[in-house]
Amino acid sequence: VGIILPTYCEAANIEKLIDEIESLELNACVLVIDDSSLDGTSNVVRKIQKKHQNVLLFVRPKKLGLGTAITDGFRIFLSLKEPPKYIVTMDADYSHNPKYIPKLISAVKEGSDLVIGSRYCKGGETRNWSILRLVISRIANFIAFTIIGAKISDYTSGFRCYSTKLIRNILNDLHSQTYEIQIETIRQTHQRRLRIKEIP
Repeated sequence: VGIILPTYCEAANIEKLIDEIESLELNACVLVIDDSSLDGTSNVVRKIQKKHQNVLLFVRPKKLGLGTAITDGFRIFLSLKEPPKYIVTMDADYSHNPKYIPKLISAVKEGSDLVIGSRYCKGGETRNWSILRLVISRIANFIAFTIIGAKISDYTSGFRCYSTKLIRNILNDLHSQTYEIQIETIRQTHQRRLRIKEIP
């Protein structure tokens, strides 16, 4: 399992998050993509690497956006001598609880190509969101559904598991710079008639 953690100023969270991921015993490789955080996130990760040898760090020269961080992460994992079979993407600010990672992986193992940790399918939820943020998210998801047509409820969640087979298939067609990467990967998967699943 490869886990991509894009970071920008996450020094306060990153060690605890990686320790929690390690406690899941997933045979995982954790890849931190840091955009030259001003708070020393990369230095914290270097300290973590002394404790966990399965942690990789890629420091980019400036803040280049979530979309390119994820595609850079995909390319790095695919370039390894033994690429992971499954690649998980998640936020490093505790928006996503690592305890759900095994459920995402299990759903891909059962035959899905892309599994989304969904806030809006039955059983999913958002916590501590303002009304404005919820409305904006719902509108974005409605627009994405109208344009793309995949029968899912959460196009914008970044908590996901991809099969490496899918990543190889779509990588050269991913061009997003920022958050729209979440919608673009769904579009590319749906166009190829590959299987997308949501879990709450």
